[in-house]
Amino acid sequence: MSVRTLPLLFLNLGGEMLYILDQRLRAQNVPGDKARKVLNDIVSTMFNRKFMEELFKPQELYSKKALRTVYDRLAHASIIRLNQASMDKLYDLMTVAFKYQVLMCPRPKDVLLVTFNHLDAIKGLIRDSPAILNQVDETFQQLTEVYGGLSAGEFQLIRQTLLIFFQDLHIRVSIFLKDRVQNSNGRFVLPVSGPVPWGTEVPGLIRMFNSKGEEVKTVEFKHGGNYVAAPKEGSFELYGDRVLKLGTNMYSVNRPVETHMSGASKNLASQTQESIAPNPLAKEELNFLARLLGGMETKKPSDPEARFRLNLFATEEEEEQAALTRPEELSYEVINIQATQVCAGDYTSQIPLPTCNNLELRRPPLLLSNQHVTIVPVLTNR
Repeated sequence: MSVRTLPLLFLNLGGEMLYILDQRLRAQNVPGDKARKVLNDIVSTMFNRKFMEELFKPQELYSKKALRTVYDRLAHASIIRLNQASMDKLYDLMTVAFKYQVLMCPRPKDVLLVTFNHLDAIKGLIRDSPAILNQVDETFQQLTEVYGGLSAGEFQLIRQTLLIFFQDLHIRVSIFLKDRVQNSNGRFVLPVSGPVPWGTEVPGLIRMFNSKGEEVKTVEFKHGGNYVAAPKEGSFELYGDRVLKLGTNMYSVNRPVETHMSGASKNLASQTQESIAPNPLAKEELNFLARLLGGMETKKPSDPEARFRLNLFATEEEEEQAALTRPEELSYEVINIQATQVCAGDYTSQIPLPTCNNLELRRPPLLLSNQHVTIVPVLTNR
């Protein structure tokens, strides 16, 4: 497992989330000033400097539930509100889209180009906010510093870590089904045509060499595909042609998007329901959340009435039906966390993590500081 995977996972999923929210804001005819505020608030929170500092620290990936908690908080960093069904659909679309992009990357290193495509598009969404644009550019520089010197083997380890994270996710998305890049069982179709990875040759030729390294014979074979050489390598600079289209906004053309969990995924979710026994990694995961969310400085709107609900479904009825048919084993339950500050005047506080009826994660001032915090999980009956 690579300890350099988390920033790429978070930024790419966050980019997909912004694409979807932008599409839904336009589909629901939300006034331009409100839509810009939503996107600006979320991007500003997402690229907060303290938050990025915590994110880029070498660390292993944590559970899907822990990351989901971060995105719940991030999606509600502005004046929009999503109910549980819409938040589920949002997260499903985010994860399936990025899984597809990781699978289709010609080279493991190209996952960095996918990330840059997301950052480029995010800058386009907040082009009228220079301060927030600067935050995104700072993150780009961090990515270049951290990942610019990694070897092909290290990028391969990052790609494998991402694929392990997504390996049991088989949710069908209407866009992918219509474009025939996804089968009816939720699995993606690997192409046998198009450009080969940069730096490699089109398959179809076997070269044989003697002991002196001299080419002595060539044999051609039929590879069964329709491959072409890559025209050029994508740019890893701040501004440039990425060449690779993975990670660009597939919702730029307004079309409905539906998600359906396959039967295999439902069965797997039932089989892998978390045990009521304490997880030995629970303390680390909760400390991770405390640090990460502590850096996520969200601002509450001065006018509570300015908040509005965003629906990820075409109609209210579809949203209600999705909430009723959601598998019970996927529901988020309440976990009480006892957070103890190790200093004079110790005291404790309880933090409710998000449930299907509680999407706002409220945290005491204790965990918003940079002080040392020890978190001990206390699991409730499930």
